[in-house]
Amino acid sequence: MEYKYEIHAHTKNTSWCGDIDAKDLVEKYKEAGYSGIVITDHYSPMTFNIWEFFNKRKAIDHFLAGYRKAKEYETEDFSVMLGLELRFYATINDYLVYGVTEEMLYDLPFMLKLYIKRASKLLREKGCLFIQAHPFRKYITRAKPEYLDGVEVFNGKAEKEANDNSHKWATDIKARIKTSGSDCHRESGVGFGGILTKEPIKTNDDLLRILKSGEYELIKNQR
Repeated sequence: MEYKYEIHAHTKNTSWCGDIDAKDLVEKYKEAGYSGIVITDHYSPMTFNIWEFFNKRKAIDHFLAGYRKAKEYETEDFSVMLGLELRFYATINDYLVYGVTEEMLYDLPFMLKLYIKRASKLLREKGCLFIQAHPFRKYITRAKPEYLDGVEVFNGKAEKEANDNSHKWATDIKARIKTSGSDCHRESGVGFGGILTKEPIKTNDDLLRILKSGEYELIKNQR
């Protein structure tokens, strides 16, 4: 038996650019035959209201709103896990983080002001994976490979040329991990990417172990 997992998706409950409620997102992925999803809402300056910058707990509560609602619709046959898409102040690069927990987010400094060197170090010390998202999107710059665990080589919103360039760059820098995600923001974005596994993914530990092992296939449904 094979299992399909979406590992790059957003909800309107948290992400300013999202256009699908967390409940509907989960239901659409169930209908599309997936076995689970990682909610990677934007952890970026655009996510938070001004007043939230002065109260980290309220900011993290807001960030977790989409994930927590999606988690309500988890079932025995469909896993919902927490991730994030991190963007720092005054930058447009995005980084997918896998393995993060709610407790970790409350304990860590507000990450928008850390920038890549410090944020990557802190998160990786916590056991997370730090992946550059869609590295050939317009205006994006490629991060130094030493800050990365891997590269998103297929993005469901990217053009084929950008995805091909991402795959080539990941190969050139000998990226340890290559990922695929739909980058879903709305119903029309469901099911373009993800990973295909031989075993179920129920927890962060399962997800990290499988990504590190390379025992998965990339789903690449180019638009």
